[in-house]
Amino acid sequence: MAAAPEDERGTNVIGGSTHLYGPTVQARDVHGGIRIYSSAPDRVPTPRQLLPVPAHFTDRAEEQAALDRMLRTRADDGAPQPLIVINGPAGMGKTTLASRWLHTHAPAFPDGQLYADLRGHVENGPANPGEILGQFLRAFGTPVVPADLAEQASLWRSVTAGLRIAVMLDNAFSAAQIRPLLPGGSGGLVVVTSRSRLTGLAMDGARFHRLRPLGSAAGLELFIRGAGEDRVADELPAVREIVSLCAGLPLAVCLASARLAARPGQPAASLAEELAPDEDRLTVLEIEGAGTVQKALDASYAALGPRPALLYRALGLLPVPSFDVHTAAAASGRTPAWAARRLDELVEANVLESAGPETYRFHDLVRVHARDRATATLTGTERERITRRVTDWYLWTATEAQRLITPIQLTLPRTYAHPAPWSAPFSDDRAALDWLDTRRAHLMAVLRLAAERGWHATAWQLVDAMWPLFLRMRHYDLWIEAHRTGLEAARRDGHREAERQMLNSGAIGLSAAGRTEEAAEWYTASLRAAQEAGDRRDEGQALLGLGGCRMAAGRFAEAVSDLERAVETWSGCGYPRGVALARILLGEVALAEHDHGRAIARFTLAREGLLAVSDPHDAARALAFLGRAHARAGDHVKGAAQMREALATFTASGAAHWQARTLEMLADSARERGDATAASEFRARARDLYEVTSPADARRLG
Repeated sequence: MAAAPEDERGTNVIGGSTHLYGPTVQARDVHGGIRIYSSAPDRVPTPRQLLPVPAHFTDRAEEQAALDRMLRTRADDGAPQPLIVINGPAGMGKTTLASRWLHTHAPAFPDGQLYADLRGHVENGPANPGEILGQFLRAFGTPVVPADLAEQASLWRSVTAGLRIAVMLDNAFSAAQIRPLLPGGSGGLVVVTSRSRLTGLAMDGARFHRLRPLGSAAGLELFIRGAGEDRVADELPAVREIVSLCAGLPLAVCLASARLAARPGQPAASLAEELAPDEDRLTVLEIEGAGTVQKALDASYAALGPRPALLYRALGLLPVPSFDVHTAAAASGRTPAWAARRLDELVEANVLESAGPETYRFHDLVRVHARDRATATLTGTERERITRRVTDWYLWTATEAQRLITPIQLTLPRTYAHPAPWSAPFSDDRAALDWLDTRRAHLMAVLRLAAERGWHATAWQLVDAMWPLFLRMRHYDLWIEAHRTGLEAARRDGHREAERQMLNSGAIGLSAAGRTEEAAEWYTASLRAAQEAGDRRDEGQALLGLGGCRMAAGRFAEAVSDLERAVETWSGCGYPRGVALARILLGEVALAEHDHGRAIARFTLAREGLLAVSDPHDAARALAFLGRAHARAGDHVKGAAQMREALATFTASGAAHWQARTLEMLADSARERGDATAASEFRARARDLYEVTSPADARRLG
């Protein structure tokens, strides 16, 4: 039998429960490219800088003053929320300047500072605006994010309307990528960095600042900070020549200074000779200063010892934008302790930067150079071994997370070319879920790589291991994409049990995202596959899903037929919880058809069955509907009491969606008995919760 969607999977066919984890905004998501810092009450303490500012950073006072003038001008004009675009070539220091400048203005934005890497010029970019919006919204406590980009943007503007926040959108690709990410209200600030000018944002009120190359004095200061004043005191003419050869690019200056500092016996003049222009270039990048960076990177790479050079090449092959010690260890085939030492050496050599707690990343140009070095020095077999080790590391760790969070659902096999030789980086289910969530972009990148390379078993196994992430965090876009990929991989692998699993789990995601017609197609395929395999448990799951889809479409007779078949199927194979879940849906159909007596009987049986299998959440769902049925039948006192009891359960568990659903039921019941004041109060409370969990329902309530 396929690892049938257990427990919540049956529930979520009709929307399921969601959990509001509270309004706390934390510094998190560094692996997904998002960092959030806030000092708002009930959020987190003191605001901090968006990005680590390198020790070699030069203040660029004139540039910061120009940004200050832009900010003041917008404030004096009473214009809407400021939008500032900092553009310039790669390696110019746009990110560092924006981060440092925003840090100086942190007190003006007490509700937090947010950072997102839009990956405008990397191999797996640019980032989809919906991906970034989902991460921003969840950081502000939104437990369920709509699948539609327009709804996401609308909810984002609503959530931020009254907040004073600063948002840094780094490495942007286009104006269209930026617009959905603009927050609401007028008390915030958005800073965009890009290699492109993004003049299309002028219609959104943007002000533009073209970042200039460092002047000779600033470049000399930056170089001396990196190499050390004593190191270059007697060689300033040669140092000035080096700075000149770096063409005012801070990245090149930092690399050159680190190169000289690493070789105390090398004269500065000899480094200047190494950096002199020749025929070598970063030919894959046609941008300003590429040749300069190529020479600086070549020199820095030559200064690396064999061990850090090995890791440098391996990291250049990764499909993920950032990495931690364990990922580096997997890439290198060494221990985490070995990888930690090599990462420190690469940071010291200025070819790697810290991107957050225990997280590292390359500058885009450095990543290109590292990949080029790997291509030039490693065989195809060696390169594949590196990427396969990293893919297996993510699969193994995600599987360990699944084992902690939803152990009953871990029934499908796992196969590894390179099993992980060390323990997982978490020890409980909360930490395991956090690992999955903060690395969801990485997991998707690895999944795409596995599918592209034809590692079909690895691909569907990875999707299966990500189930707790989809179930708990509701990333609908990733949920659906992953299962499309996983379904194709399972079919190519010829694994029928995995194919049914992908169909069932994927259909739940489609249904929860409101794509009921497509979900019904997947459930139909799942039903057919389950019947061919003689898997009664999966057959019942598919029938339940089909019943939910047809009920949502108003095709009640068909829904009842499917649901009664699900009851019969699950009764025959001994799955009482499934029987109870089907009875909830049967009760909803009876309620919609105004057959209150039948609805009461079905909800009562469903609640009893769910209490018997220790499922308090779904028992509360049955109780809420039971209360509504009693109220519709005229027993308002009993009905309201049952709905309030269910509401208390949902409130205690943080199930925001079902709080809203129950409040809406209470509002309708109050209106029917003529209590307009109570109806208005319940409706307003439901609408407020729907604003967070379901904007479409919030609009429906007006």
